[in-house]
Parts: sequence; structure tokens; C-alpha cells
Amino acid sequence: MSQDTKRLLAILTAQPVVPVVAVGSAAEGVSLARALVAGGIGSIEVTLRTPAALEAIRAIKAEVPEMVCGAGTILTPRQFAEAEKAGAEFIVSPGATVEILDAARGSDVPLLPGSATPSEMMAMLQEGYEILKFFPAEQIGGAALLKSIAPVIPQIKFCPTGGVSMKNVKDYLSLPNVLCVGGSWLAPKDKVAARDWAGITELAREAAGLNGGD
Repeated sequence: MSQDTKRLLAILTAQPVVPVVAVGSAAEGVSLARALVAGGIGSIEVTLRTPAALEAIRAIKAEVPEMVCGAGTILTPRQFAEAEKAGAEFIVSPGATVEILDAARGSDVPLLPGSATPSEMMAMLQEGYEILKFFPAEQIGGAALLKSIAPVIPQIKFCPTGGVSMKNVKDYLSLPNVLCVGGSWLAPKDKVAARDWAGITELAREAAGLNGGD
């Protein structure tokens, strides 16, 4: 097992749900991170879907040091480099390209690349990746597909993201090849807009208490 795999494994097994968030400002990112930490969630994926994402990553690193902050929706090597410079502690991509893999080889920041098919999973395994994002999870077969993959490619563990919610999260967490899930429901837009940080803390506390045996 590579050092990158070990570091990523430590991050993803520390909690059952990694919040996947888009933030409108650095201050919003910091408040959100603090609310999640208060509920027992210790890592977050800030997606590069908003102009404020990189600034938010820097601010979270500086002001909420107990939160492990990663960068998501990384589509290009330039974004990879920008996220790394901002202090992201892990990088998440919805897929995997040669260019993204090359960027990851030259970086100390572990990459969680996305996969959707057995062929993609096999290709990533050959590249040395034993932990993958399964995306978009619900739309491509959900927990049933991952269950069927487990005995065929047992070396790979997954973080399913996309359509995962409290309604189906236990279906995923009960699988032997799922380490955790990525979820946006911990930071719903209405609660963020209303600055309902206490409500987000409660959602985080509920998610932090999940396990596969529930």
C-alpha cells in the first residue's frame, strides 16, 4: 500500500460521511466547517464549483485546523495545482484523465479519482489506485452495482457520491467495499443561506453516528 493510499485511507475511514459542499465565500466556508466539526465531522470536500472555493480552502485551513479540507470537482491539472497551493489535503475528481493522473504523480497530495465502470476501475487499479470515488453513484447502479463488484474486484474500496442521502446511505455503508460516502445533504442550501449552523451541526451529528451495522 502506497503512502498516498494510506493517507487517503486514514481520511476516509475517520467518518462515515464526507460532506461535499459548494460555498459562496471564504467566511461561509469557515462557518460551515466549524458547524460540521461541532457535529463530529472532521473532513470536508470543498468543490471548485464557485469562485470562492480556493479562498475558502485557505481560510478553513487557517481558521479551522482540526478540519481536514479537501478540494473536489478537479477537472484539470491547473485546478489540481491551484487546489494544492491553497492547502487542500486531498484532491477529488469526478473521473480520471491521463493529465490528472500525471498531476497526481508529481504531488504529495493524495488523489481520489472517480470511476463508474468495471473497465475504469481496472484501469485505476493498474495505475496503483486502490481507493476510488464511485460517481454518480445512484444514477449508475447504486449500492446494488457496488455489491456485485465487490467479489470481482475486491482490492478496490469506494467512496460513493451522487444521489446519496439519509434514505439510502446505510445501503452503501453496509457493503464491504465502501469506506464512506460523499454527501451534500449535510450542508443543504436552505440552511446555509439561512446561516442555520446549529441545524447543520445536528445533521453532522446524525451522519457521524452512522455505521454499516445500523
